[in-house]
Amino acid sequence: MAEKNHEMKPLHATLVTATLLTILLSADLFLNGTHVGRRDDKLPDQWYSTDLWTDYSIKFIDEAVTAKKPFFLYLAHNAPHFPLQVPQDEIAKFRGKYMTGWDQLRAQRHAKQLELGIVDKAWPLAPRPDEVKAWENLTAEERDRFDHIMAIYAATVAHMDTAVGRLTAALKERGVLDNTLILFLSDNGGNAESGPNGRLNGNPPGSAQSDVFEGQSWATLSNTPFRRYKHFNHEGGIATPLIAHWPARIKARGELRPQPGHLVDIMATCVDVATATYPKESNGKSILPMEGTSLVPAFDNKPLTRDALYWEHEGNAAVRVGDRKLVRMGRNGTWELYDLKDDRTELHNLAGENPEQVTQLAAKWDAWAERAQVKPYPNAAKAKQPKAN
Repeated sequence: MAEKNHEMKPLHATLVTATLLTILLSADLFLNGTHVGRRDDKLPDQWYSTDLWTDYSIKFIDEAVTAKKPFFLYLAHNAPHFPLQVPQDEIAKFRGKYMTGWDQLRAQRHAKQLELGIVDKAWPLAPRPDEVKAWENLTAEERDRFDHIMAIYAATVAHMDTAVGRLTAALKERGVLDNTLILFLSDNGGNAESGPNGRLNGNPPGSAQSDVFEGQSWATLSNTPFRRYKHFNHEGGIATPLIAHWPARIKARGELRPQPGHLVDIMATCVDVATATYPKESNGKSILPMEGTSLVPAFDNKPLTRDALYWEHEGNAAVRVGDRKLVRMGRNGTWELYDLKDDRTELHNLAGENPEQVTQLAAKWDAWAERAQVKPYPNAAKAKQPKAN
């Protein structure tokens, strides 16, 4: 980000996200633009991505602090992206903790969410999908297998949490934590890929030689109280928490903010807090203007000014204006309409009662899709059409 006036205390803007966007475990690594493969002398003999990304993030912070320059760090942990892999001793800590099963745990989590005020009591808990079996109907062997999957998932998340804590401790030790904006979020809801049974392959499961997926059954728990999953634009696919930490600027401590945001707002927020100017061109080529809105007003619990929020992923689409959300499964799906203030779990489709609003919002989405180059779609014959679940 742009460096500030020397008379002003520099802002250190740090963005930490919980999911992989561009790096795959099977890919070779690059360091400062140089290919280092996966076994370079610069790397530890036995490295784990969550720790390696964090180690180099701290090195980057040290470079900035030594140079007395503000910094922008984007830390995209691949955990807990599949395949789920984590040291065996950490998996052991969670074995047996999920034998209660997803039905009872969903009820417990929903009750805790209500107690904390994270969800509104007006929003019913979405029912368990038909594809997901009742926990009580599983055999002892099935329950143990599912417990093993979730123990691996939990250990992966816990290890990442520890790494994020190590990063914030490093900021504190260097005296820059209070004036560093940390934004922590995921880029989508729980992932149901591999179906209701999940995946537990390899010996031992969770090792570098294994292939483990959370699956739909546990993703239903992860997405409490919503329905649907990653890929879809229903709330279960797109609703994730955002934690903002900036003691020098944000007065609130442990408070909730109801203003809806979007990943496109992160850029606008960083440009705002760094008093930078977003470029109009690069290397002689025009750059499209930002789509997002700065989240800074929400830090003070003020409303965000925007026309609408838009989504599209693999043909799944949505647009939100105020509390009204129009959402569709697949390119040829039927539009559904929900009032998120009263029904954020999207159980009461209002489309039949409000055909004019459906038409208006659909036209709004189409106009955005053309402007944002979502349309024209790629070759329809090659496009994915995810199965409804």
